[in-house]
Amino acid sequence: MALKVYGPPFSTCAARVLFSLHEMGVDYELVPVNFSAGEHKQPSYLATKNPFGQVPALEDGDLTLFESRAITRYIVTKHKGMGADLLRLDNPNKSALVGVWMEVEARNFNEPISAIVHQILVSPLLGVTTDDQVVETNAEKLSKVLDVYEERLSKSKYLAGNFYSLADLHHIPYIHYFMKTPKASLISSRPHVKAWWDDISSRPASKKVIEGMTFGEKA
Repeated sequence: MALKVYGPPFSTCAARVLFSLHEMGVDYELVPVNFSAGEHKQPSYLATKNPFGQVPALEDGDLTLFESRAITRYIVTKHKGMGADLLRLDNPNKSALVGVWMEVEARNFNEPISAIVHQILVSPLLGVTTDDQVVETNAEKLSKVLDVYEERLSKSKYLAGNFYSLADLHHIPYIHYFMKTPKASLISSRPHVKAWWDDISSRPASKKVIEGMTFGEKA
């Protein structure tokens, strides 16, 4: 029986899981969650899917998981051999580097880029005026992170080395939306970062998921 992913395909966190499933060639069923009806905040969802009322949630038989990065690690570990070894589990040194850059994405990159995307793309949909100061403050933070990326990617094709991994994949959802904002030049003006983005976003699995990331209620 195919595993189930709960969440809309336009959600950055749900998309992160879908990218990993497509890379590993794992069959799945995408179960829509109605944000406008507050389905993700209902007692049944909180009790059985995600106690924090967020997406995605994953069901694989009797196992239910939430938190997208934990889910991607589970998928890649369980289905090793079906697709690319996105965690490099066969090589402790390479695996450690994947882990380092996964942490960088979660702790340094995600906060500023998500703030920018939400201010520029999400707030107007909610009838909220974009806070330009928040945008500029986070653009400055993101610029410093991308300077580190530019230096790193001048020495290796991907973040953890000359191989594609979850460290790269985890960046795709927010950069996809970020490139639709006026701040996209923070990516495109850095040649190595831009080449990296062009590469990871053009993978067959990436293109398949991106097709479904039509911006709607929320990124």
